[in-house]
Amino acid sequence: MVWQSAMPGIDESRPFIAVNIAVLTVSDTRTAADDTSGDTLVARLVSAGHRLAARTIVIDDVAEITRQLRAWIADAGVDVVISTGGTGVTGRDVTPEAFHSVYEKEIAGFGELFRFLSYQKIGTSTLQSRATAGVAGGTYLFALPGSTGAVKDGWDGILASQLDYRHRPCNFVELMPRLREHEKRPGA
Repeated sequence: MVWQSAMPGIDESRPFIAVNIAVLTVSDTRTAADDTSGDTLVARLVSAGHRLAARTIVIDDVAEITRQLRAWIADAGVDVVISTGGTGVTGRDVTPEAFHSVYEKEIAGFGELFRFLSYQKIGTSTLQSRATAGVAGGTYLFALPGSTGAVKDGWDGILASQLDYRHRPCNFVELMPRLREHEKRPGA
């Protein structure tokens, strides 16, 4: 099969490469027994062929979220962190602030695309989402809202394809070996 770059999709001539994904639920009220958004995300990533590297729940607190992000960024066994929850505009919603505090580079298009997809389902209510993404220490970081619908939109509409090495014309997985290039430059 000759790949036609004008048609985005899965290139079956490329091998699937599983990535190690940590799932972080940010909530003051959810527990492992009722974390439906986290369960939905785990089911989707495992079904896609990826590995669940870790999973935890932390409260809506910048220091707690940042501590967990930094631990997973430092862990060579974690390639991607996906969080659910804490991306709204209320006083307790601080996930974007924590994520931005660790980013080396923001992936601004992620939040924009997420809100575009979400708008098609919930209309202008999508403005209340501050979904965000970035890179730190060679690890991708994605923050989704805490509803199961938002998790489905984020995974099905963006992450399933971008975390699939076979997706063309490009994807996040093929860039992984180059995420830390800036650390290897002389004088960097």
